[in-house]
Amino acid sequence: MSPDMAGFLIDANLLYRFALWQGPEYRHVFDLDDTWPDSEIWEYAKAEGLTLVTKDADFSARAMVSEPPPRVIHLRIGNLRIRDFHSLLQQIWPQVLVLNTTHRLLTVYPDRIEGVRF
Repeated sequence: MSPDMAGFLIDANLLYRFALWQGPEYRHVFDLDDTWPDSEIWEYAKAEGLTLVTKDADFSARAMVSEPPPRVIHLRIGNLRIRDFHSLLQQIWPQVLVLNTTHRLLTVYPDRIEGVRF
């Protein structure tokens, strides 16, 4: 991965086969080791300089008390049908990518994105 390419680690609690997250800048926990505890996922993302994309609130809490990396994108969008999940993420992902460059934590809701800057 080139230094100017953002990298993302997709947590095991999110869709594995999701077109938006295909490509060299995205890694999925399932491709690494889906038995890792949260602490190992965190350390891997930190060591690799990846932004962690998750539905797990524990990572948001940890991002608030830790120095980045890793950055965290916390999806708090409930249990949507796959079609609705895909549609929402397709709409907001470009904005998430921009905000990810200046924020340590992004919390994505169905109707807004909230962020905590560095």
